[in-house]
Amino acid sequence: MRLTVLTAITGVLVLAVIFELLRRRQLREKYAVLWMAVGVLVLPLAFFPHALDDLASKVGVATGISLLLFSGFVFLLLVCVHLSWESSRLEEETRTLAEEVALIRTELAKREEREPSHD
Repeated sequence: MRLTVLTAITGVLVLAVIFELLRRRQLREKYAVLWMAVGVLVLPLAFFPHALDDLASKVGVATGISLLLFSGFVFLLLVCVHLSWESSRLEEETRTLAEEVALIRTELAKREEREPSHD
């Protein structure tokens, strides 16, 4: 299978999966935009595989494919850092909410002790 066909199929599949996840509300819009941009950027590379060669030579990289792989690596590294940040923030929020629930339960238990039920 030629690389251009594989690249085109990959771009279309990425877009289809993202749209389906959005439709099912399993992916938030802020992440969908990011991944749809990836899918849209991959499609032209299928039809113009040497489009990055000029840019690569201007920045001192041997080939467009090398530049693409490096860019992909940096992109995924940034995605990982962002998701780690989101995870840390959500972990802190969950801890805070758990503490608040514990305080509310303690307060309710104290009220029930003071006011016995009339069953």
